[in-house]
Amino acid sequence: MASRVHAVTVDPRHTIQLDVGGHKLVGDEPPALGGQDAGPPPFGFVLAGLAACTATTLRMYADRKGWGEVTITVDLVLDNTGDKPRIDRNVTATGALDDAAIARLRDVVERTPVTLALKSGFGIDTVLDRG
Repeated sequence: MASRVHAVTVDPRHTIQLDVGGHKLVGDEPPALGGQDAGPPPFGFVLAGLAACTATTLRMYADRKGWGEVTITVDLVLDNTGDKPRIDRNVTATGALDDAAIARLRDVVERTPVTLALKSGFGIDTVLDRG
C-alpha cells in the first residue's frame, strides 16, 4: 500500500502545511528552534505514527480474537541524547485479558508495521529539482 504526503513551507518560516491522504495537518518547530509551535515537530509525527499503528494493530488483533472490549493506551518518549535515537514505548491493554492474551499482545506489538519499519530502517530515494 503506497502512502502519499505533500508538504509545503509557509510563513512563519518553520511552519509546514501537510496533506496526508486528504487530511490537513500543520507541522512546526518549537520556539527554541525558531518555530512558532503551531504544530508538532517532525519527530512528533514519527512518534504519532508509531503510537497510532501500535494501538490500532493491537486493538484489531483483540477484536479478531473476540476478547471483548479492550482499550489500548500507548505512551512514547524519544531520547536523542545517545549515539542512536531511542524510543521508549509503554503500552497498556485494559480489558478481560488473561495471561495468554497479554503474552500474545506482547509478541504482536513487536511486529506492528511501523515498528518493523522503524527498526529495520527505510530506503529513501530523493530527487531535488529547481522550482
